[in-house]
Amino acid sequence: MANLALAALHSALREKKLDRTLTTALPPLDRADASSVSATGMADLDACLRGGVPRGHLSEIAGPCSSGRTTLLLALVAAATRRGEIAAIVDAFDTLDAGSVAAADVDSDRLLWVRGDAAPAPPLVDRAIDRALKAVTLVLQAGGFGLVALDLADAPPVALKRLPFTTWLRLQRMVEGRETACVLVVPQPVARSAGGVTLTLGATAAWAGDSEWSRRLEGLEIDARVVSPRRTVEGGVRVRCGTGG
Repeated sequence: MANLALAALHSALREKKLDRTLTTALPPLDRADASSVSATGMADLDACLRGGVPRGHLSEIAGPCSSGRTTLLLALVAAATRRGEIAAIVDAFDTLDAGSVAAADVDSDRLLWVRGDAAPAPPLVDRAIDRALKAVTLVLQAGGFGLVALDLADAPPVALKRLPFTTWLRLQRMVEGRETACVLVVPQPVARSAGGVTLTLGATAAWAGDSEWSRRLEGLEIDARVVSPRRTVEGGVRVRCGTGG
């Protein structure tokens, strides 16, 4: 009887496209297919992720300033638009640079960029975060996006800690069962769904030139630490890319 009930539950979840929301129902990472992940376009990182960031789940890119978090975010967005998908970035503090977006080869015709208030005064930070959360909620409710990112990278960690954990649970519930990969960009890990991944970043600058006067910044070597409930241990990878925050 227990097996019949479990089979009926799995059937109902598949019918509603919610079967991937259960950790026990997730396929092993080495068997993830392209339709269940959103590739970053960085071969080494995608290999570590076994394809990319999971769809139908809430994942996060976490790291301090100059850790490569913006570079990785734009790589994700560019890869999504190259596949013909529509992507959205909710830029809570209007810190994203249009030149960086263009340099990353993002198809701007397939990008919805929601810009918040630039450098709000400390008393207004909480309001800026709340507005960004409302914006990402509206985007997820609209549907049709292959990738939705909420950029809170420049939010003070203390302000993020003031948010109730139910904030992230609501986002998880909104994205589960969909073909959308939802990604938070934050200074330190705050939340992910049962099937999502956390990418904890650190970066070192790659310089070119033989002398102090001729040296120039050539790019970043990003150290990405991958934490996922679908693997028994953490995985790490180093990727070389252009400059970015």
